Amino acid sequence: MRYIFLDTETTGLYANQGHRIIEIAAVEIVNRRPTNHSFHFYLNPGREIDPAAQEVHGITLEFLQDKPKFVEIASDFIKFIKNSTLIIHNAPFDIGFINMELGLIEESPIEGVVANIIDTLKMAKDMRPGQRNSLDALCRFYNIDNSQRSLHGALIDAQLLAEVYLAMTRGQENLIIDFQNVKSDIDGEKTSLHQSNLFVLKANDEELKNHEVYLTKMKGEKKLNW
Repeated sequence: MRYIFLDTETTGLYANQGHRIIEIAAVEIVNRRPTNHSFHFYLNPGREIDPAAQEVHGITLEFLQDKPKFVEIASDFIKFIKNSTLIIHNAPFDIGFINMELGLIEESPIEGVVANIIDTLKMAKDMRPGQRNSLDALCRFYNIDNSQRSLHGALIDAQLLAEVYLAMTRGQENLIIDFQNVKSDIDGEKTSLHQSNLFVLKANDEELKNHEVYLTKMKGEKKLNW
């Protein structure tokens, strides 16, 4: 399973008011293991950054002046996320901005590029109703070190989100059958499974005796029916 953990930073809160993406990051996890493949760019938005947004991420317009525009990295971004399961914290926010940027360059919405989109904020609210479920709060709850996150940043947030998601779903991998340990006979039926994790409870002497009495009674009933 190929997961892409994604985060963005923006000039403001509302894509429909002309705000733009100024940082985008995506981190790849395959079969619950980091691959060290990532996608990360700062972007020149071509507009001012709201002071309130700048206080959150600390990114200045001066810093972004020589950075590429979204159109210049769009093709590589689409290629990186294609056919993956996209995992985002508060997905509607980031998806709204990404689709706005894609629309400006006449590209299809992101929903047609990826296989699935998972919102970890919704997951967390379902798992921890009534609790704070920000990324920082989830890091604290799952004992994940977020000490480097003095400001919001797309790359570090995507990396932390990957750790949070793996912690939130820990144990689910145990539900997957190891098919390398499933043997088949010539008819294709499964004849044995790896059972090292199974607990076997044996019957005691009294239970075995009662079982024999039950079987004898059943045999007698069958003879009467014949």
